[in-house]
Amino acid sequence: MQGVGTVKIETPAMSPLAGEPIDRADAERLAGVLKAFADPARLRLLSLIQSAPEGEASVSDLTAPLGLSQPTVSHHLRILTEAGLLERDKRGVWAYYRLVPSAIATIADLLTPPRKRATKKTR
Repeated sequence: MQGVGTVKIETPAMSPLAGEPIDRADAERLAGVLKAFADPARLRLLSLIQSAPEGEASVSDLTAPLGLSQPTVSHHLRILTEAGLLERDKRGVWAYYRLVPSAIATIADLLTPPRKRATKKTR
């Protein structure tokens, strides 16, 4: 699969919950990604794409379930793609979107306090 619209997110190396202050640039990058998550329609888009039969969906697959217009769905998909949470694969006139699991896992890891992370990995 060619990730035509994939943007690699640069998340901070240090969790804001690690007990040490996160620097301003890392905080701004992480806040930008979290802003992409912080919208009910975008959360639903991530869920709909993840649960799609092939793990991918086009704008036309997503407009009816969301109850939003095509331009609005495209806008939300662009924001999620620019945040590095989705990758976009152009096939002819259609674009298909798929989650970037490593990006989601990185964010989850950054937001998990180190003590909880250690407990999780040993289970």
